[in-house]
Amino acid sequence: MNCEGAKDRLLDYLNDELPATERAALDAHLANCPDCQRELADNRQIWQLMATVPTPEPRPDMRANFYAMLDTFAEAEAARPTRSWTSILEHIKAFWTPTLVTRLAYSLLLVSIGVASGYWLQQKQSPDVAYRQQIDTLSSQVQEMRQMMMLSMLENPSATERLRAVSITKEINDVDGRVIDALLTTLNNDPNVNVRLVTLEALADLGHDSRVREGLVHSLSRQDSPLVQVALADVMVKLQEKRSLKPLRQMLKQEGINDLVKSKIEQTIRELS
Repeated sequence: MNCEGAKDRLLDYLNDELPATERAALDAHLANCPDCQRELADNRQIWQLMATVPTPEPRPDMRANFYAMLDTFAEAEAARPTRSWTSILEHIKAFWTPTLVTRLAYSLLLVSIGVASGYWLQQKQSPDVAYRQQIDTLSSQVQEMRQMMMLSMLENPSATERLRAVSITKEINDVDGRVIDALLTTLNNDPNVNVRLVTLEALADLGHDSRVREGLVHSLSRQDSPLVQVALADVMVKLQEKRSLKPLRQMLKQEGINDLVKSKIEQTIRELS
């Protein structure tokens, strides 16, 4: 087993998820490789540090508030056995933000246009061609709706909802500039460290895009969390992004830099140089 293969298996090694044969091979490699031993020690420290990050807890009054809102809604429904379209719209407006309503209306318009276009194409073209074009149109509309949903959820005050928003990017086949900009903004500004780490993982998967790589390099100087700094250093090595060498060296000059972060940055500089 070489160093590259060993480093790819370190996380599974720490989680005790390696098959017995691979674990034995990795143990044999670690016994004779100081670099991989240091990598393992750094990863173990990172995991231990991550374990100390507090998990966001819901407010104590959230359950009571939810059931109070539910009771109020039930009483209002009992008093109004029938609804008009006006009352339905008023109820929706009470819970949805104007931005969300606008985006939903836009999505519905796209679906309507797609259905109408598909029907017209079906009349003009052969059934097979029309069917394929309908599928392509519907797929494109679904992707657009996912992007809109993701962008809307990133603005949610709940960290859990923002985490869900970032996870939606894995379901988007063709990520556009709006999504990339939103992810980079989240990485640089989100107050929750866990959200920033998940966002970094999503951006690393998009590392083939030059805008993403440039944004990650600029983000190095904007991070204050040791966890995010270490994770960013790993991404720079994964992407072999040599433009990160300058900001990494500048980070080493910062006063009070975390020892683990300093060690990781020094290792990253060696691997990229």
